[in-house]
Amino acid sequence: MKLYLSLILLLPLMGGITNAIFGRKLPRRLVESLACGVVWGAFACSLLAFLDYRAPVKAELFSWLANFDFKAPIDLYLDPLSLVMIVMITFVCGVIHIYSVAYMAEEEGYVRFFALLNLFVFAMLVLVLAENLPLLYLGWEGVGFCSYALIGFWYKEEKNVTAGRKAFITTRVGDTAFGIAIVWMFQLFNTVSITELNGMGFLMPVRVLTGIGLLLLVGAMGKSAQVPLMVWLPDAMAGPTPVSALIHAATMVTAGVYLLARMLPLFGASTIALAAIAITGGITAFYGATCAMAQRDLKRVLAYSTISQIGYMMLGVGCGAVPAAMFHLLVHAFFKALLFLGAGCVITAMHHEQDIFRMGGLRRTAPLTFWAFLAGALCLSGFPLSGGFFSKDAVLAAAWAKGGALYGGLYLLGLVTAFLTALYTFRLVYLVFGGEPVGAHLRVRPSGQTHGSAPTVPRLMEITLIPLALLALLGGAINLPAYLGHGWLSGLFVPMAGAVAPEITHGQELALQAIAGIICLAGLAAAHYRYGGARRQERLAAAEQPLPPLAAFCFNGWYFDALYRLLFIRPYEALSRFLWERVDEGVIDNSLDRLAGGVAKTARFMWVQVDERAIDASLDRLSELTGRAGEELGRWTSGRISVYIMSFATGAALILAYLAWVVYSS
Repeated sequence: MKLYLSLILLLPLMGGITNAIFGRKLPRRLVESLACGVVWGAFACSLLAFLDYRAPVKAELFSWLANFDFKAPIDLYLDPLSLVMIVMITFVCGVIHIYSVAYMAEEEGYVRFFALLNLFVFAMLVLVLAENLPLLYLGWEGVGFCSYALIGFWYKEEKNVTAGRKAFITTRVGDTAFGIAIVWMFQLFNTVSITELNGMGFLMPVRVLTGIGLLLLVGAMGKSAQVPLMVWLPDAMAGPTPVSALIHAATMVTAGVYLLARMLPLFGASTIALAAIAITGGITAFYGATCAMAQRDLKRVLAYSTISQIGYMMLGVGCGAVPAAMFHLLVHAFFKALLFLGAGCVITAMHHEQDIFRMGGLRRTAPLTFWAFLAGALCLSGFPLSGGFFSKDAVLAAAWAKGGALYGGLYLLGLVTAFLTALYTFRLVYLVFGGEPVGAHLRVRPSGQTHGSAPTVPRLMEITLIPLALLALLGGAINLPAYLGHGWLSGLFVPMAGAVAPEITHGQELALQAIAGIICLAGLAAAHYRYGGARRQERLAAAEQPLPPLAAFCFNGWYFDALYRLLFIRPYEALSRFLWERVDEGVIDNSLDRLAGGVAKTARFMWVQVDERAIDASLDRLSELTGRAGEELGRWTSGRISVYIMSFATGAALILAYLAWVVYSS
């Protein structure tokens, strides 16, 4: 088992490093094959670990951080939670890598892309398999860095770079809270081992556990794009579509849910922390659904749907139903990867057009993409008997079973969100695939022949949709309701502390599922009424008109960006402008200029005997020497990491030489 776990991490790491160092000198096909092969190799090792799993396994690879009482070795831990995660991550990421080969076929920066993609997978696997918090935090920051680099992959366009910076800075807020929680837990328990911490919750007062739980929640808010730290995710669509699929389906946004599920045995005794998690999830689910209703950009609709679906997972964790939350996480990974990759096929077919009101007719011109996308849409909307239906119902049933005014209200909010989800999902399907193409130049023939100047959808991109569609539709079999047999996933999670969900009778579960099914069908009917048939043309015409206030409110994400600009960005800009114009230029520069002028006048007064031309020549010479010295020193601030490392090494060598000379002299 230790060999399997080591290879699961080493393969993506070595693939990323090899391509980063030697990729420019290797043939393109070899770079692509290496990037895909290492991920599928990790998937094979994950399957072998899955088949060989009998009980939780801890594997210590080597020592990493150790100082007095603080120890954080490279320890890997495999239990049911990490087991299902590594299988899902490696499979979905493997499919996305294959898809990327076709999607990025004409991209010149393919070496950098595939190297970062491999490192992204490695960082997420480190996060999942880490046995101690510093190692988990290393993977946590790794996915943050890789997302920053991949979101801004097309860095020649300013909006892409801005989106990457926004993601990086926003998630830093949550990362800071998570870092504080790690330090606090070590101070309290004198250990950073996750397995040891999860067994020590009873040692601390509930108020302390509440504080730890809330700090971890803030950390999860950043990575999983939960209210109020969700503003970065819609803008993250600036990256290539495979990156969007990777972030939303298998890495990054699921990290926060995993963290809370992993640490639940520690702070699970705090009802306040659990309630805060559940409230955050319920509000975020509703927020994401309302915003998705008003979006025109295909990928932004899916981005807001991810925010909403992650909210459902957080609601499940807040109800103490880890199996339900993880069930929805797994199924969501399949259908959200399917939807994003399907969106990439649509965007390719539509000449990179992303406005859904300028699409249409792809049901006939790209049938394979249509049927695969429809399978993902059925799962996202919670259509009866689809994988998303069973997983979403498990979360709602957990909220209902929890009882009380709070969780009962969150259950009702979840039902409203489910209706909105079905409505905006089939709104998307009707506008993109229904009706006739908006422009004849956008048509694509499924046979591969072009009509006019339109490109075809690469067959490799469409083929990768098939396994994801099957897994999404049949994903409910992973954890069937009790009345249909044994829930495999729930049975796998039985040995885990804190993974016991509230129980309900078979009749109650059937009734709750019937309600959820009716809600979904109602949303589908509403979407058909508003966007199907003859009314489609009315909606297309209405789309050209200014948005009404409520639609504008949802279109702009409840104006959270404007609020943050008002509260944080504008005051920071005003302070910076004051320090620049008033303090730096008005005080410091002005004082130095006046001081220099006074010194010059004094020098001229005291040395009147000296030829003025000689003084000016000396000053000019001094100025020239100073300028050259500045230029030489400025070359060391080139931004090249190799120069900085050389400078650091040179400085360290000089310090060591000086210390050796002092010791020798004494």
